[in-house]
Amino acid sequence: MQSTMQDVPLLISRILTHGSALHGSSQVITWTGEGEPRRRSFAEVGARSAKLAHALRDDLGVQGDARVATLMWNNPEHVEAYFAIPSMGAVLHTLNLRLPAEQLVWIVNHAADRVVIANGSLLPLLAPLLPHLKSVEHVVVSGPGDRSLLDGASAQVRVHEYEDLIADKPETYDWPELDERQAAAMCYTSGTTGDPKGVVYSHRSIYLHSMQVNMAQSMGLTDQDTSLIVVPQFHVNAWGLPHATFMTGVNMLMPDRFLQPGPLAEMIESERPTHAAAVPTIWQGLLQELKAKPRDVSSLGQVTIGGSACPPALMAAFDELGMRVCHAWGMTETSPLGTIARPPARVIGTDEEFAYRLTQGRFPASVEARLTGPGGERLPWDGESAGELEVRGPWIAGAYYGGQDAEVLRPADKFSEDGWLKTGDVGTISPDGYLTLTDRAKDVIKSGGEWISSVDLENALMAHPDVAEAAVVAVPDDKWGERPLATVVLKEGATADFATLRAFLADEGKIAKWQLPERWTVIEAVPKTSVGKFDKKVLRGQYAAGDLDVTQI
Repeated sequence: MQSTMQDVPLLISRILTHGSALHGSSQVITWTGEGEPRRRSFAEVGARSAKLAHALRDDLGVQGDARVATLMWNNPEHVEAYFAIPSMGAVLHTLNLRLPAEQLVWIVNHAADRVVIANGSLLPLLAPLLPHLKSVEHVVVSGPGDRSLLDGASAQVRVHEYEDLIADKPETYDWPELDERQAAAMCYTSGTTGDPKGVVYSHRSIYLHSMQVNMAQSMGLTDQDTSLIVVPQFHVNAWGLPHATFMTGVNMLMPDRFLQPGPLAEMIESERPTHAAAVPTIWQGLLQELKAKPRDVSSLGQVTIGGSACPPALMAAFDELGMRVCHAWGMTETSPLGTIARPPARVIGTDEEFAYRLTQGRFPASVEARLTGPGGERLPWDGESAGELEVRGPWIAGAYYGGQDAEVLRPADKFSEDGWLKTGDVGTISPDGYLTLTDRAKDVIKSGGEWISSVDLENALMAHPDVAEAAVVAVPDDKWGERPLATVVLKEGATADFATLRAFLADEGKIAKWQLPERWTVIEAVPKTSVGKFDKKVLRGQYAAGDLDVTQI
């Protein structure tokens, strides 16, 4: 028996037309660093997205599933590209501007991008790459910047001005009725091991993910909200927020290139956002800024933190400012929303509530999860059994992009035989479905046949008042195989020594005695990946090369 329901494809063009019509007065507000922010309504974004699609098709010859890359900050032109490119049937490819040059070249060539839309301020990054980009035929430049940097950079590339290109184009577009499983956008992983891997999102996956972002048990935003979208648009589609906000009319506050703590504090005080999203390192910097120069941040009632675990001390500090942190977990392969830490109703107002908030959160209905032990055995959801997290669902990757005219890739270390994504994260799941990650599989410290969580050690260290940041890595040990090395960034004027910090970890049983680090070093800053996570492979390499001044106690 067949249903009697209509079969209407879930397409990004439908999000665009809905948002620009029903929420046309909502705004994309972009910080300029001086004077009044730029303001563009959703209706204007919709009209300009149509103009961009005409320009790409008629002037630049973008047809079919051609890849159009963006090298841009968070701003309205980037939002227009987000909607125009996939809605016309092409594929949006967001480039991570923080990746090394050689990785960017590899990624563009692997994806076979034909067009790059770039902010003028990023031309110093793009210009040296152009001679090595084999497939790129057009560069479209938006915003201020030195265009002369592109002169003679590549004989095959034509340069266009964004505003000139769309100036005389129609404000409507006959968006095609695409297959909802068709490619809409692609992001590459940061390539911390081996070459970066391409994840290709479908219209269907983005549409369903956007609906989940808007659920009350997720971010739960409405047209009464303004979201400060600090997470870059090149980082997993800005966690799905540009699409989700167009669905519900949430105003977007875009920082453009002004991502430093001072400007962010000014944005919050001036534009009064109610929600914000970014990785923990951003919030660490903002907290220090607010301590040094207090601002009125009372509007910001909800902060979504993902990318890596939020230290409990940071969460508590923001609670005191009236900014409630909500943990989320995900990755490029999960679009990224995998869990979000809304405590269950039964613990609200009790001592258990904070403990639930410290977890990575509960799985939504569309994400299935399981834990796998070292021998491949399935582990119970008992809150104690730790194993590698595997997931599947309608916005979870089932393979990687193999390159033009190539098969998709399903490496055995990334996907199980029955198609589940192996996340590389180690943790436990409670009987009521809350995920607690204890480490990355590659970062867990295997000492004497037992596991030590580097994350637990880091969180405990960062609770000390003299510690600004701390990263813990496994280093070789003749007796135990591996032992933890604690690398610490001390606050200005701090006086704590290693013995004091070690005693602090042991105090009141914070950390078991056998897990306490013997090796310690002070560093100026913890190295970060292109998306702001601790880059522990750099620390391990520095230790192996003898570049760290290590004290053993």
